[in-house]
Amino acid sequence: MTPTTAPAETGTAVPPTLPPPVALSDRAATEVRRIVANKQIPTQYGLRVGVKGGGCSGMSYVLGFDKQRDHDLSFEIDGASPDGPITVYMDKRHGLYLMGTTVDYHDGLDARGFVFDNPQATQTCGCGSSFAA
Repeated sequence: MTPTTAPAETGTAVPPTLPPPVALSDRAATEVRRIVANKQIPTQYGLRVGVKGGGCSGMSYVLGFDKQRDHDLSFEIDGASPDGPITVYMDKRHGLYLMGTTVDYHDGLDARGFVFDNPQATQTCGCGSSFAA
């Protein structure tokens, strides 16, 4: 058995754990889990969060299920849940636009669906957001 040395003893720094760039509200996490169960999403798929060009203010959000791609960051959300974490994929290039965004889920009489709360958005409309980059 080889003895192990704690990182502090060797002088190497332990990198800090960064928070995920995107968060899910409890309602959004519950809805994602419901969709995964009802639509039988394969286990190798994760929740993809991103942006794409277009929409009335320049950018629109992307939310769906997909396999991991070469340029993706992969992170887990809601790991303390008894149902386990939700694996999220985001293209590294989208991080600038999505950092600090929370995805919520509304289920009311006037609106139903996922809503992106992005503190970086400078203006919004019904189909997208503009970002200050």
